[in-house]
Parts: sequence; structure tokens; C-alpha cells
Amino acid sequence: MTKEIQRNAIYTTDETQELLKISNSTLKRMLKNGLIRANKVGGQYRILGKEILRIVSPELEKEATKSYLGIKKKIIKNINKW
Repeated sequence: MTKEIQRNAIYTTDETQELLKISNSTLKRMLKNGLIRANKVGGQYRILGKEILRIVSPELEKEATKSYLGIKKKIIKNINKW
């Protein structure tokens, strides 16, 4: 059974991992790289539901693809200069 993500709810890292179906190391990497914004409370991260929804939104995927293609184009341009 899938839980519905509440936009204004606050989730722990364990709850976020379960909702996104990702490993602990993946979540830590996402937090470290700023892909998911979170607040630390008492040494533990708390993540707003709207951040989790932002991660799973199709708009974010489009933005990531656009960014990737832009970087790829720059790299190819630099390689071709060699």
C-alpha cells in the first residue's frame, strides 16, 4: 500500500527513504548535494513533504534532463577542440 505524501507534513529520513524507495546512502547523497532541502533538528534531518513532492515531479525531471544535455553539449564542444 502506497502512502500519500502530504505537502505540509514533516518527514524523517527513514520515512523519506520509504516514500521514495531509495537506500540510506542515496538519501544521504541527495541531502549532501542539495537535491533535497532539509533542516537538522537535534542532529537529525527533517524533510518537508513539498520537498519530496518536488523530487518526484515530472517538472524536475525535465529540468534535470535539460541541464544534463547542456553540460553534455559543453563537454562535446571542449573535446572537439582537442
